[in-house]
Amino acid sequence: QVQLVESGGGLVQPGGSLRLSCAASGPFFSINDMSWYRQAPGKQRELVAAITGGGTTNYADSVKGRFTISGDNAKNTLYLQMNSLKVEDTAVYYCNLKMFLGGVLARDYWGQGTQVTVSS
Repeated sequence: QVQLVESGGGLVQPGGSLRLSCAASGPFFSINDMSWYRQAPGKQRELVAAITGGGTTNYADSVKGRFTISGDNAKNTLYLQMNSLKVEDTAVYYCNLKMFLGGVLARDYWGQGTQVTVSS
C-alpha cells in the first residue's frame, strides 16, 4: 500500500542545483528511516543520504557539504537539495523508506527513480 514517487530530476550544468522530492502515500508510521540512493550507468546502487525518524542524517562522503536531506512530515515528502553538482553525480536517484516494527525491519519500499544528468 505504501507508494513512493520521486520527482525533480533533470538536466543541469556542473555547479548547478536541483531539488528532488519523494512523495509518500499509504499507511506508514512516522518513526521510519528514509533515504536517497543513486545508481549511475554500469555502477552499483549507492546510498547518498539518509534520515531517521528522529532527524539524524548521514551522507556519503562524495556528497557531504553539497547535498541536504530533509523531510516535511505534514506533507509526507522527502527532499534532497543538491548543490554544486558535478558530472559524477549523474545517476538515477531513488527514494527509499524502511518501515520498522518493534525495532525490526518490516518493509522496505522503493520509488521508481528520477534521472539526474549533470552535463555542460
